Amino acid sequence: MEEVKLHGTWPSPFSYRVKWALQLKGIPYEYIEQDTSNKSPLLLQLNPVYKKSPILVHGGKPICESLVILEYIEETWPENPLLPTDPYDKAIARFWAKFADDKGAMMWTMLGTTGEEHEKAIKDILESLRTIEEHALAEKKFFCGEKIGITDFAFVGIVYWLEVIEEILGLKLLEAESFPRLHAWIKTFKEEPIIKENLPDKEKTFAHLKRRREREILLASS
Repeated sequence: MEEVKLHGTWPSPFSYRVKWALQLKGIPYEYIEQDTSNKSPLLLQLNPVYKKSPILVHGGKPICESLVILEYIEETWPENPLLPTDPYDKAIARFWAKFADDKGAMMWTMLGTTGEEHEKAIKDILESLRTIEEHALAEKKFFCGEKIGITDFAFVGIVYWLEVIEEILGLKLLEAESFPRLHAWIKTFKEEPIIKENLPDKEKTFAHLKRRREREILLASS
């Protein structure tokens, strides 16, 4: 097998998407931590367009953007599939994965803002959570059925990171009574050994995201 390297940033959910997919597939890889606040020449060389991680390097060739990387992993190593085989089901999985990417930025907006922008982000997040609850999960164990897939990895922000952000902000959006399907999915997802054994340390994540909030609010007010 050609050498596989993953350039990621702790504790980015986008990096964890790729980590978990590689581990689920049983693909050996070298992890290289990148500091996005002090971007290395190598990072800029591997991703000159967006200048960020994660970046998968396979046989010396870089692949960027986490959902694109997941698709590449699926096509390159088809064992333990991350997508359904049926074309329609596959299209639906990709639709919700894109939805996760399109809406995921609101969580970080909520973290790093105050006032009207902050309140709008909360409203938008609740609307997105209701959409996922009502239309994406149905009665399935995971988004694509009985096994973890690309769509589950796309939504990892609400598995773990949203909970930490809620604690920092002193609010609760993802209530079990309002979102029973999402709560059941999160519980099932976290119980998977590969996920359970490879979550970032919660205290460190809390401190990291709290510093990020303070920094972004200070920059916005200056």
